Amino acid sequence: MPPATLLVTSEDGYAVVRFNRPDVLNAINIQMMTELVAALEELDARPDIRCIVLTGDERAFAAGADIREMADASAVDMLLRDQFARWDSIRRIKTPVIAAVGGFALGGGCELAMACDIIIAAEGARFGQPEINIGVMPGAGGTQRLTRAVGKAKAMELVLTGRMITADEALRLGLVNCVVPAEGLLDEARAWALEIARKPPLAIRLAKEAVLKAFDTTIEGGLEFERKNFYLLFASDDQKEGMKAFVEKRKPVWKGR
Repeated sequence: MPPATLLVTSEDGYAVVRFNRPDVLNAINIQMMTELVAALEELDARPDIRCIVLTGDERAFAAGADIREMADASAVDMLLRDQFARWDSIRRIKTPVIAAVGGFALGGGCELAMACDIIIAAEGARFGQPEINIGVMPGAGGTQRLTRAVGKAKAMELVLTGRMITADEALRLGLVNCVVPAEGLLDEARAWALEIARKPPLAIRLAKEAVLKAFDTTIEGGLEFERKNFYLLFASDDQKEGMKAFVEKRKPVWKGR
């Protein structure tokens, strides 16, 4: 059976995964996260898919978690449910993931966008971590990824006040990569995905891995990790083809091995 909360399509070496809960502004519930992880893992295993676009609709990328699932839960319920384990699975996706954000990206929606590798925002997009307004705090990486993206001062402001920021402010803060007119959002994301999909896939995956490693280790550890990934690529056919094509002044043909 196809996932009930997602629409998944693929073309030209990339896939588009669209949230499909428009009646609740794509609020993130356990079912949607379960189906999202399953879809991402399936796409990650396909050699013909070299980039993934994650998006919602013009009203909301995802307006937060589905509060109805948590409102009456106890601390023990939440511990046993361990719903954030699904978010950890997203970190292990090797294929680059682009978030195309239109409308609201709040709470879990903002956290999900930040879990992606690139964020493209529509002009009317709004980002925020408003959990403080309902008596809790970000729990799916918001305090960590937001701080790394925009710095301590701004992260404290957004987390402690719960206020939203515009797409333009998110761009100035370094939270998003670019801002485009709403009607061109998916076209822009597709263009980025196609550009990445045309690059050598092994190098793309190892480069993504090395960039993410910068958040988990010291500069010395990160440099060592980067260097090992760099050397590893010299065992690939793509490295031989890429350098040979450069010398021969022709376009390389990537094999992904």
